[in-house]
Amino acid sequence: MRRTEAARELGGFVREHRTDGSRRLRLAAVLLVTGVIGLALGVPVAIASVGTTDGAPELAGLLLGVGLIGLGLGIWRLMQALRTREQCFDVHERGLTHRVAGTATLIPWADIERIGSASAEDGRPLAEARGMGFGFTIELSSARRIRVDTFTEDARELAATIHRAVSLGEFPQGRGRRP
Repeated sequence: MRRTEAARELGGFVREHRTDGSRRLRLAAVLLVTGVIGLALGVPVAIASVGTTDGAPELAGLLLGVGLIGLGLGIWRLMQALRTREQCFDVHERGLTHRVAGTATLIPWADIERIGSASAEDGRPLAEARGMGFGFTIELSSARRIRVDTFTEDARELAATIHRAVSLGEFPQGRGRRP
């Protein structure tokens, strides 16, 4: 569905919030490479440390742990990147358009139950780079949930806009011609 068709049903276009899928893919690649390197180094160290009690078993455990965690997180981020490729949220006067991989779903404000599971600013190092900074869930009346995280441009502004429209009845004002 083209943006102009959605604009007719949901009113004037206000703004767009794109999700940075390439950043997700880069993070997945880094995690996968870390996992592979950790396992590639950990397996030989584990084999070599059989029968010893020096520092080798601890090193093997550390390397294998880093490898397995990196591989697991890398696969998770890769699946997330593939599942949400080309994701974008278009804000309109009377709702949202959620676009993913060429398909668009119209979500009028009335179909949104609430903003749920909002996570505050994560103070850990590199939280934003890992996509673990700010995030929230859009909970729809159909029980469907859409997760939004720091990979989405201006996620905080999107959350505030949805909250104002759904909870306070303050709808955003679009630009251009109104139907």
